[in-house]
Amino acid sequence: MNKHVVNRTSVSALMGASIFDASGALFGRVREFAVDLTTDVHLVKALVIRRASAKTRDLPIVLRIAEMQLDETSRLRLGTDANPIELSADHAYLLLERDLLDQQIIDVHGHKVVRVNDVDLIWSPASETQPELALRITEVEVGMRGALRRLLKGLPAPAVDQLSRRFGPNAIPWEFVDLIDRDPARRVKLKIEQEGLSRIHPSDLADILEELAPAERQALFRSLDEEVAAEALEEVDPRMQQTLIESLDSEQIAGIVEEMDPGAAADLLSELSEEQSDAILEEMNPEERQDVEELLEFPSDSAAGRMTTEYIALDKETTVVAAIAALREFEGDIESVLDIFLLDEEGKIAFVVPLVKLLLAAGDASLKDLANGHIVSCDVDTNGKKVAELFDKYNLRSLPVVDEEKQLVGVVHAEQVIALLRSKR
Repeated sequence: MNKHVVNRTSVSALMGASIFDASGALFGRVREFAVDLTTDVHLVKALVIRRASAKTRDLPIVLRIAEMQLDETSRLRLGTDANPIELSADHAYLLLERDLLDQQIIDVHGHKVVRVNDVDLIWSPASETQPELALRITEVEVGMRGALRRLLKGLPAPAVDQLSRRFGPNAIPWEFVDLIDRDPARRVKLKIEQEGLSRIHPSDLADILEELAPAERQALFRSLDEEVAAEALEEVDPRMQQTLIESLDSEQIAGIVEEMDPGAAADLLSELSEEQSDAILEEMNPEERQDVEELLEFPSDSAAGRMTTEYIALDKETTVVAAIAALREFEGDIESVLDIFLLDEEGKIAFVVPLVKLLLAAGDASLKDLANGHIVSCDVDTNGKKVAELFDKYNLRSLPVVDEEKQLVGVVHAEQVIALLRSKR
């Protein structure tokens, strides 16, 4: 074979392909494609072959791609040093046909769930920079082209190729795919790329979770780290929240709840049984538990039931430099901070300063000089409808919530109002 030639193929095209020994005699046929996830997820490390002379009870054998050759007619031959071994029951391979075809996967790049119809492969011949033959995974086919290849498997390759070209490609580059370990009891643990998932917006990740079948949904959610899981959990409806956490124990749920906004955490726990809610609270750190327990005392359809206790409140004489230092030390969700509240000696709101005004202010400036001219707030028992009306009337970014003594106790953000309105549909 010309060393500069690169042949494209696919799982469906190679399935059942003949393998010949060094003398040219039929050795066996391709039955699977083995990927070693511990070494290189982009390579088919070995082919699983059924010997031509195999009996019914004989195990398939594994032959490394590096021990093969691709001749001028694209026929696979065993190298002179090939050492086939039996496929053991405890193998740790990802098998493309068994574990990937027809499975739901996450398209990390497109932020959606798709079903695999075929896998595109490419032969990379031996060269000066690559001493051995390699079979690389390039894309997964998720459209009609891949489905047609599967349907016509076994027919002459040129005919299948000609027919499949009538459909435009609908494929996802392999590096943009996350595989889901859909069943913990399986031998193969499919790889979830945390880095790829963490780049997905929580709302998109919530959509993905809702699209998945139950087993895949649970597998994906269990694979998320606590912070990402908390963000995704905040974006799904209460019924889906309960579905996602039902397979977790109280300690695991507590770890996720601690990463949630206190208001969202209280909403979640309020939908659970008292026994389950108490068990989760018992596992939480004291500080986070206290914040959530306080919010659980309020009706969910009230300002207090929708507020968060994560906000920045400073003394009314605070300077811009001190405010920036407080922002750096803030342990809550910094992206949710839109306003800084300046309090008087009694803990009442004296000024509200939009965060954006800090960007243009001198460091020694007094924060109160940047404040808005008016303050809009609501009581803890203000109902959800009134809260929404205040946001609409005054075009608010956030709404401070005060107690009977007019002291600041929490803040309602626009996204919490939107979630409330959606739940009323």
